[in-house]
This record gives sequence, structure tokens and C-alpha cells, in this order.
Amino acid sequence: MMKPYLYRFEKVLTYREQEKVETETEYKKAVASFEMVATELYDLLKMKEELESDNQKKMEQGFHINEIHTYTRYLESLEKRIAIQQQSVIKARTKMNWFEEKLLEKTIEVKKFEKMKGKDREHYRIEMELSEGRFLDELTTAKFHRRKTGW
Repeated sequence: MMKPYLYRFEKVLTYREQEKVETETEYKKAVASFEMVATELYDLLKMKEELESDNQKKMEQGFHINEIHTYTRYLESLEKRIAIQQQSVIKARTKMNWFEEKLLEKTIEVKKFEKMKGKDREHYRIEMELSEGRFLDELTTAKFHRRKTGW
């Protein structure tokens, strides 16, 4: 009877696969976070562009000094928000890239263990075939001796 195949590093492979899944989850969160802060930055930049466009039209038509002060304060506030948001985007991109790199490392590790498992399984299969062949040879030899000796 053939014994079942057991991979000696099965627990390690399972652990590495679990690490990979966890890293993949963290990477997806980092991508979502990056997309969110990048969208916010885009919205702020779009808001600034529209404000400047509206201001240009008002300049052509003419408007009060109070409106100019209000516009200037709002624009400065918007530029500060944009600068802060740009820093958030940089941090989010860095975090996303870090998790992407870790995910790549984990994927490579898992593939190495899977490849080793494949080679080990093939080695096991060959050993079992050889063992089965030896067993059949022994049976044939024993049967031959029984016939020869009259057993």
C-alpha cells in the first residue's frame, strides 16, 4: 500500500501564503487610501483652477477691493490645503509602494515553496514508482521460486 504524500514544509508554505494574503489586504487598503487622498488633491486643484478662472473674468469686468481681499485670503487658504494634501499624497504613495514591494517579496517566497513542493512531489512519485517496481519484482521472483520449488 502506498503511503500518502506529505510535504515536509507544508506548515511553512501555509504560513507564507497567509502572510501573502495579509500583505495583499494591506496593499489594497494602501491603494484605496492613496486613491482617496489623490482624488481630494485633484478636487482642490480643480477648485483652485476654477477660482482663478472666475477671478480672471471678474478682473475683466471689475470688482470691489473687498472682493479682492476675500479672494486673496481664500486662495491662500486653498493653497495651504493643497500643500498639506500634496504631503498626504506623497505619504500615501510611499506607503502603497512599500506594501507593493512587500507583496512582491511574499509572492516570490510562496512561489519558491510551491516550486519546491512540486519538485518534492515529483521526487516522491518517482520513489513510489521505483518502490512499486521493486515490490512487483520481488513478487515475481517469489512466485517463480514457488513454482520451481513446488510450493
